[in-house]
Amino acid sequence: MHRSYHRWHSSALGRDMELLLFGHHGAPVLVFPTSMGRFFEFEDRNMTGILAEHLERGWLQLICVDSVDAESWYCKWAHPSGRIGRHLQYEQYLIGEVVPWLRNFNQNQFLMSVGCSFGAFHAVNIALRHPQLFRRCLGLSGRYNMRSFMDGYSDEQVYFNTPTEYTANLHDSGQLAHLRQLDIILAIGRDDPSYQSNEVLSSNLWNHGVGNALRVWDGWAHDWPYWEQMLPKYIQGHD
Repeated sequence: MHRSYHRWHSSALGRDMELLLFGHHGAPVLVFPTSMGRFFEFEDRNMTGILAEHLERGWLQLICVDSVDAESWYCKWAHPSGRIGRHLQYEQYLIGEVVPWLRNFNQNQFLMSVGCSFGAFHAVNIALRHPQLFRRCLGLSGRYNMRSFMDGYSDEQVYFNTPTEYTANLHDSGQLAHLRQLDIILAIGRDDPSYQSNEVLSSNLWNHGVGNALRVWDGWAHDWPYWEQMLPKYIQGHD
């Protein structure tokens, strides 16, 4: 299995960023770590091993990115406007640097995003905000109401990065057309505290004619043993 390490100075973030690339060819998958996790988490948890056949056969290519959660959503010493601002710089890094870098060697247009726990928020949010770039997003045990991270602060950027809110008011015909071509998969445990936000997000999308697959698992289902089952089950599309 091809594996390579990459690092460069991000102009969007003003610091070096690292990532790991797995696989030599195939549909590219942008992989986000869990809360404040690192780019090597997916490998450390053997999620790359679980997808070994997909990688070795050239079906998938994983781009495991780093997070800046500790500088954004989880940065409690910073004003909430600074937290959301840092998140937007991270999004700029992904859209303006990582995706163009990827396109230098992989022209497969079936770009996917995948994440577990807080990584699911990143995976789903970026795909919903930029549906013209993505063809599938997979959120495993995600939370999509971000208000608890903002300490009561609110502005336009907080709203447009809270999926349970902005999906209630989708009116742009072009964006809706792209969203309707996106394979959206939300897997969540029935007893997960974030279950309701998954239901709200799914319902909002359906109300605008945007199909999605809400897959509810028994119990809490919010840990690596569950994600190890969910990932291969849904990576090729909803069941």
